[in-house]
Amino acid sequence: MTMKRGPISQFLEENFLHFNAATLVDSAKGYETHLEKGGKMLISLAGAMSTAELGISLAEMIRQGKVDIISCTGANLEEDIMNLVAHSHYKRIPNYRDLTPQQELELLENKYNRVTDTCIPEEEAFRKIQSHIEKIWKDAEQAGERYFPHEYMYKLLLSGVLEDEYEIDPKNSWMLAAAERNLPIVVPGWEDSTMGNIFASYVIKQELKASTVKSGLEYMVWLANWYEHNAVGQGVGFFQIGGGIAGDFAMCVAPMLEQDLEKENILKWRYYSQITDSTTSFGSYSGCIPNEKITWGKLDVDTPSFMIESDATIVAPLIFAYILKQ
Repeated sequence: MTMKRGPISQFLEENFLHFNAATLVDSAKGYETHLEKGGKMLISLAGAMSTAELGISLAEMIRQGKVDIISCTGANLEEDIMNLVAHSHYKRIPNYRDLTPQQELELLENKYNRVTDTCIPEEEAFRKIQSHIEKIWKDAEQAGERYFPHEYMYKLLLSGVLEDEYEIDPKNSWMLAAAERNLPIVVPGWEDSTMGNIFASYVIKQELKASTVKSGLEYMVWLANWYEHNAVGQGVGFFQIGGGIAGDFAMCVAPMLEQDLEKENILKWRYYSQITDSTTSFGSYSGCIPNEKITWGKLDVDTPSFMIESDATIVAPLIFAYILKQ
């Protein structure tokens, strides 16, 4: 029996009929079709989507098996957990466009780091996680073990040490949902995140070895193996939120297998959708149209492709709601 669509989905079908709105619905239907045919789906997360609380909708996508792997920035990996344990200490600044440099400095001095209109509290967010993750890093090194950045975060969440400090409903944390399912994640460029910076500081102080955290190259090697084993049948789709390293790192795996490893019969990405407000200019990857990816061996001529030129914080939750039939 087909599940009836809820009011959000019905609203989209009745009102989102043209331009970017229509592409939003087409993209959601294409995502659904790809999964119904047995395909798998990668979601890439750029920017600060975790601080935008995408977890409210993404966690349910993970629980319902609507996503098979995630490629995200180090910021998105950690900021979902920060929101989980420090939500009440966040400060929202609706008039952020009007702040003077001096007011920005005052935020820093009060240990608030601003992401657009939202300030992340250093002590309650960064330091609270640091005290726990430091022990996990050092225990692993002492045991002669090495893990990927997301695996350390999974250990942190699944250990239960943070449970008494949750400040939001845990069902709204996408990282918690991912940890419970052991969802594959790749985190290119993890070093530029807060936790990556903190880990680097321990390496500089010679308290940890750089090799204790597996590298981006090792992520690429792992991803190549995952893709080769999963890009079969209907293949793997790519749902890209924003642009940047989270998107391009993961997408490159298909041409690498075909062109650099010279493997035969490698399927290119079999569905593609991107939400972006970037423009196609100055070599921008974030704003390039899907057809450009055909020339790089990432997409095929018949890959269903969609480009929604809009704000991801508005569009992504609506697409997820449609896929979840809400």
